[in-house]
Amino acid sequence: MTDLFSTAGLPDERRPLADRLRPTTIADVTGQQHLSGPDGALTRMIESGSLGSMIFWGPPGTGKTTMARLLSNATDLHFDQISAVFSGVADLKKVFETARMRRGQGRQTLLFVDEIHRFNRSQQDSFLPVMEDGTIVLVGATTENPSFELNAALLSRARVLVFKPHDEASLEELLLRAEALVGKPLPLDETARASLVGMADGDGRAVLTLAEEVWRAARDGEIFDTESLVRVVQRRAPIYDKGQDGHYNLISALHKSVRGSDPDAALYYLARMLDAGENPLFLGRRLVRMAVEDIGMADPQALVVANAAKDAYDFLGSPEGELAFAQAVVYLATAPKSNAVYTAFKAATLAAKQFGSLVPPKQILNAPTKLMSSEGYGGGYRYDHDEPDAFSGQDYFPEKMGRKQFYTPPERGFEREINKRLEYWSKLRRERQGE
Repeated sequence: MTDLFSTAGLPDERRPLADRLRPTTIADVTGQQHLSGPDGALTRMIESGSLGSMIFWGPPGTGKTTMARLLSNATDLHFDQISAVFSGVADLKKVFETARMRRGQGRQTLLFVDEIHRFNRSQQDSFLPVMEDGTIVLVGATTENPSFELNAALLSRARVLVFKPHDEASLEELLLRAEALVGKPLPLDETARASLVGMADGDGRAVLTLAEEVWRAARDGEIFDTESLVRVVQRRAPIYDKGQDGHYNLISALHKSVRGSDPDAALYYLARMLDAGENPLFLGRRLVRMAVEDIGMADPQALVVANAAKDAYDFLGSPEGELAFAQAVVYLATAPKSNAVYTAFKAATLAAKQFGSLVPPKQILNAPTKLMSSEGYGGGYRYDHDEPDAFSGQDYFPEKMGRKQFYTPPERGFEREINKRLEYWSKLRRERQGE
């Protein structure tokens, strides 16, 4: 089951540009110097003459398949390739049986498994015996975080190597190689060329595909500016899966930018997520969470603003409602920050679990029956509004627990004023409990 999508039999002019430019040696691979450079991890493996099983983790178009092929060539291992999208248990059994026969003839198999994270737990476990007895060297490729998507047993037997998105320099290098192969420059002005690199979103295959589209669309002597480029190639959807790493990375970046009081970075990540089609309800919920978790009582209006933005989006829809999110993000990012309520509630929750079902002081319990009154329920309760400063100073904690302090407001924003009140009440409480 080798090379499911091979184009080797096609004439050069009909093969995709990315396939025609596929590197022939490890050193030719661009954008992954930490793996393929002179001191790279894979370079050192090849020099040692021995390969172990590996998981290649990285975004699309970063050379994972190419690198697996080159490894097999460099180490004289038979290259076999399957895709977890199209393969099941029966396919795996056939691949393993063939690899065992090949091993009996003295040759080991490098089995490249694309999208390996799509195999279920039992399918992943089926690789373990053939990895352990040396029948195959497994090279699995995944765009998802292996820590979450792959079995611990499989990960313990394989080294995870991280493939990085192409930077501008490596994408430009690919375009120069393409121009040398095709024999003519891309018909783009300087700004449009930079825009094409940006559209590729770190994907080497994508930048070459976009370049092909430009060459096909250009008439003799025509040079595209950025506006023409966007019209010709439309635009490539950002690398973003709402259920996977891209989603969690961007929402984390948005939340931390707000927490870090950087409205510009926060607006950028908000725009990224909206541009990629994020569920607006998810964004609205997250803004509310930021308001209560990171701003809290430092600016109580933050929660009002976040809820209002969610409601405004519900009312206006897209694109008008997106401006309400932008306004809320700027408000939250520029608001004073405090997690004092968040921290206090966690501490109170822990105390509730630790101390169990303690009865509150009897003086603050209602006494709807004579029996309860005779037992002292409500006895000695002092109505705060009738006390000087509307403050009685009574102790409201269970007697066996003693008084605790969970909430300690910082000297920021509105909590500066709250702190003054708490200090004043604490002073009155000491005075009145000492009477």
